[in-house]
Amino acid sequence: MAFSSGNESGGPMAEINVTPLVDVMLVLLIIFMITAPLMSHKVKVELPEANLDKREEKAPPVPPITLAVTEDGKLYWNDEAITNELLESRLAIEAQKTPQPQVNVRGDKTTKYRIVNDVVKIAQAQGMRKVGFVAIRDRSE
Repeated sequence: MAFSSGNESGGPMAEINVTPLVDVMLVLLIIFMITAPLMSHKVKVELPEANLDKREEKAPPVPPITLAVTEDGKLYWNDEAITNELLESRLAIEAQKTPQPQVNVRGDKTTKYRIVNDVVKIAQAQGMRKVGFVAIRDRSE
């Protein structure tokens, strides 16, 4: 028990003795530093080696297909007017190509989303995997 020295009342000290706390923390720190590396289990995995000398030639990038949808529902394939039936047949042909081109759908501000959704569903039904939307950045910033 700690007693005060020089205090007139002669009562116990009200301050906490942190020396035992520091001793316990240092012992725990040493224990965890020793046991932590022993607890990690390593799984042996044989990774494949890369051979950069025998690389295959990459195919040139395929230009994307741009489908424009107007407010009244007209479709344009790279600025060429097209019907829904012709769109389906062209997309079926493009879906067979390797690598497959990306389809970019552009819609007017006032185009109903139902019409744009129909075009996206047609593209996905024909097997197109990369279908995206084109928008311009808001310049109010």
